[in-house]
Amino acid sequence: MNILAVGAHPDDIEISCAGTLAKLKQAGHHIVLCHACKGDKGHYHIPADELTEIRRQEAREAGALIGSEVLSLEFGDGEIIADNQENRMMFVDMVRYAKPDIVITHAPNDYMPDHIAVSQLVFYATFFATLPNMKTSSEAAQNVSALYYMDNLSGLGFEPTFYVDVTDHFATKIEMLSKHQSQLVWLKEHDNVDIVDFVTTFGKTRGIQAGCTYAEAFVQHLVWTRPNAVRFPV
Repeated sequence: MNILAVGAHPDDIEISCAGTLAKLKQAGHHIVLCHACKGDKGHYHIPADELTEIRRQEAREAGALIGSEVLSLEFGDGEIIADNQENRMMFVDMVRYAKPDIVITHAPNDYMPDHIAVSQLVFYATFFATLPNMKTSSEAAQNVSALYYMDNLSGLGFEPTFYVDVTDHFATKIEMLSKHQSQLVWLKEHDNVDIVDFVTTFGKTRGIQAGCTYAEAFVQHLVWTRPNAVRFPV
């Protein structure tokens, strides 16, 4: 299968679903990671242009740990708008390029505007990517992708419909997250959060709920036209 994970910023995917992606990659599936935004504003001291390059390299190094392709749509942080047709078409073209059977993205009620906008744009794109008269540089997709929402930070307002046991891949998840060194500093300074400890603790919490050591939680977007019988092939 082709799996497309779309996060607002570099490190969002690693925080919420990298264990599952590592597990899927080990099982032989093709993984594409897409970051909508450059992450250019997530630091107190590093200027935006310099930070963009740092975060781009961090994302590539994280993706390389599981042999995934890494894309960026190059929006500035705080500049992505869901009800803008140009933005929508960029997401449509990205979905068509990746040809995903399964798409993973932010939940519609996530904690900050970029995440919410990405969730809405992915929902839009996974449907309209199948319409041939919606013209982009890539051919129309053959089928509407199955759509899954990854966990919110700390799980607030998120009621999982299923869990993935990532115990055997949790070390890879943490290694991927640790490639985002600029954000380990930023999250400590801005939010007073040790994000590695945060993710580890939360992974254990979801693991308790799922009956394993570490787990990641998801909600499947169940609506008509989606392949609702599809489950993560892990």
